[in-house]
Amino acid sequence: QLQLVESGGGLVQPGGSLRLSCAASGFTLDYYHIGWFRQAPGKEREGVSYISRYGGSTNYADSVKGRFTISRDNAKNTVYLQMNSLKPEDTAVYYCARSGSSWSRALGGYDYNYWGQGTQVTVSS
Repeated sequence: QLQLVESGGGLVQPGGSLRLSCAASGFTLDYYHIGWFRQAPGKEREGVSYISRYGGSTNYADSVKGRFTISRDNAKNTVYLQMNSLKPEDTAVYYCARSGSSWSRALGGYDYNYWGQGTQVTVSS
């Protein structure tokens, strides 16, 4: 069974850190670009960060650049999102998803055909 499972969300104070994990099962993560997306209540889903197959390239939304770091451990079949200096506006449900398309289309948010169930991140004092 193909699955992506996110974990690591929670409640954190502004300025704090969290590390999200996206663990894959039923397929080899190496072959896919992975994206982290988030959706806050009443807002559209937005792409947060992307990492290419084998990890050679990464990309970040301007709103998280310099604060978030995406990485992958293909041996563990897992992608991570390290989130530092968290702000209340980072509050959202965070999802990971895989794309088997080109890197340019993956960066555009296209062709993500498997999604995790999401993990809630709440930044509040």
